Amino acid sequence: MNDSRQQAVKFLNDDRDLPGQPANPSDPTEITDANFLDAYSRAVVHVVDQVSPAVVSVHGDDHPRGGSGSGFLITPDGFALTNSHVVGGRRQLTAQTHDGDRVDARVIGDDPATDLALLELASSDLPYTQLGDSDQLRVGQLVIAMGSPLGFQSTVSTGVVSAVGRNMRAQNGRLIDDIIQHAAPINPGSSGGPLVDSRGQVIGVNTAIIQFAQGICFAIPSRTARWVATELLSHGRVRRRELGVVARAFGLPNSMVRRLDLLSSHAVEVIEVMPGGAADRALVEAGDLIVGINGRIVSSVDDIHRLLASWPHSAQLELDIVRGKRKFTLPLDAD
Repeated sequence: MNDSRQQAVKFLNDDRDLPGQPANPSDPTEITDANFLDAYSRAVVHVVDQVSPAVVSVHGDDHPRGGSGSGFLITPDGFALTNSHVVGGRRQLTAQTHDGDRVDARVIGDDPATDLALLELASSDLPYTQLGDSDQLRVGQLVIAMGSPLGFQSTVSTGVVSAVGRNMRAQNGRLIDDIIQHAAPINPGSSGGPLVDSRGQVIGVNTAIIQFAQGICFAIPSRTARWVATELLSHGRVRRRELGVVARAFGLPNSMVRRLDLLSSHAVEVIEVMPGGAADRALVEAGDLIVGINGRIVSSVDDIHRLLASWPHSAQLELDIVRGKRKFTLPLDAD
């Protein structure tokens, strides 16, 4: 061995302080990139070990790669959340567990308005996840996306919360509020999988990506998922109050805004009233302008959907109406 190679061997095996490492590696008070990344890795590994046994792949036929997406168990007796677009209107699917077992999965309920669906697996004593509090999320917070894209079990990616409070359209046209935007890459087939925080709690259900964009992914918040799952378990559907009207956004003349002391320059114009619906019972007429519900401003159809969803079915509501030159209130019966 020549001298240069001997020196290289000595260099590689010499005991010395390496650049970027602490003089005393056992000193817990000295933080470096290396031990910071080690801590990050340990956190991710711990979460994956904790959550991955509860992640399932969801299929619509007998071929593992012919399936539709992912899901995750939320109770030990086999109830699992996934996306509505993964279910695709089917009532019976197959789920593959972390251990590779394939079990029947019955659709308990499907809610296209939030792109969520609830399954019941034909098994029990299964590992499950805990739904966390998505209201506590902060931009920049570490998140971990998990799923089974194209049949590859327990695929994991990491990123941060990019934004909260986003809105996006569901397949049925309704606006989904409070969407989480994050940068943990997800792929087709990971839809319906959990978005998890550093404590291993599910804070979102991955639902969509923007094609050809880097790091722009979305998740339904866990607060919405908990509400939808409760509705589906209790009633088999998500109950939503309906006005029973065909309506559109309407720009108000400045003179009307000033004369009636309105708080917005837009309202919702009623085009048609459905016979027997809530609006019909409240004596709403075609041509009426809805400017508020229970004192909250209404300037779009999305506003109506959002406000109707925010009150219990037993609560009485009041519609603020402009008809002709008058503004008045009509009571809306509880469901």
